[in-house]
Amino acid sequence: MKIDLKRRLGLALGALIAMTLPAMAEICEKRDFDGKGYVICTLSAQQEPGLRLWLNGPDGRTLGDFTAVRRTLAPDEVLGFAMNAGMYHPDYTPVGLYVSDGVASHDLVTAGGGGNFGMLPNGVFCTGGVRPYQVIESRAFAQTRPDCRIATQSGPMLVIDGALHPRFLVDSDSRYIRNGVGISPDGQTAWFAISDRAVTFHEFGRLFRDGLGARDALYFDGSISRLYAPGLGRADFGRRLGPIIGYVGQK
Repeated sequence: MKIDLKRRLGLALGALIAMTLPAMAEICEKRDFDGKGYVICTLSAQQEPGLRLWLNGPDGRTLGDFTAVRRTLAPDEVLGFAMNAGMYHPDYTPVGLYVSDGVASHDLVTAGGGGNFGMLPNGVFCTGGVRPYQVIESRAFAQTRPDCRIATQSGPMLVIDGALHPRFLVDSDSRYIRNGVGISPDGQTAWFAISDRAVTFHEFGRLFRDGLGARDALYFDGSISRLYAPGLGRADFGRRLGPIIGYVGQK
C-alpha cells in the first residue's frame, strides 16, 4: 500500500510537471513486448550532445533525485527524461567507471565479484566517442580505452554482440522492476528502458535483443529503478540515487 501510494503521488507530480513544460519532441513511449509492459526512451545521434550524467550538485553533495537534477538546469533548459544510471556504494559514489563531460572521477573495475555488477561480463555505456553511442564489455574497454564524453559502468551486460548474457535463466524466479540501455548496431540510436512490472534478466534482455534489435545492452539496476518522463506524466521517487542519466533540451 505504501509503495502504491508513492507511485500514485509520483504520477500526479509528473502530470503536473508535464502541464508546465513547453511542447517538446516525444522521447519516451509505452510499449508491450512478450506480454510485458515497458517505457522506452529513444535518443538519436543528433540528440547525443543533450545527454547528461549527474552525480553531485554545485555544492559537492549528491543530487539523489530528479527534482534536484532539474534545479541544476539553466532557465532555458528542460529535462526531457531521466533515470538511474548504474550501481553505487552506500555513500552514493559509483561502483565503477564514471565520466561526465569527458572527466573521469571514478575508475573502471574489471574484477568479478558478488552481486549483479560482478556478474561478468559487465560493461560501459559510452557516448560522444567514435560513435554517438556504445555499450562495451568492461575488459574490452580496458584494452582500448575509447574516448567518452560521458560513461557509466554497470552490470551485467544484457546483450553481448547479439547474444543474451550466458547466466540468464529462462525459468528464473528473480524478478524486479529493471532498467537499462541498449544501442542500435550502427551506434546511432540509444534506447533507455524500464519495465512497468517485475521481470527476469532473461525477459529484460530479450526486450533489447528481440524487441528493439540491440546488438549490445547494459543493465543499470533493479528494485530501485526509477524514471522521470514528463511527456508520460511520470516522475517516480523513492530512495536516493547515485548516478542519474537524462536528456536536456531547450525550452
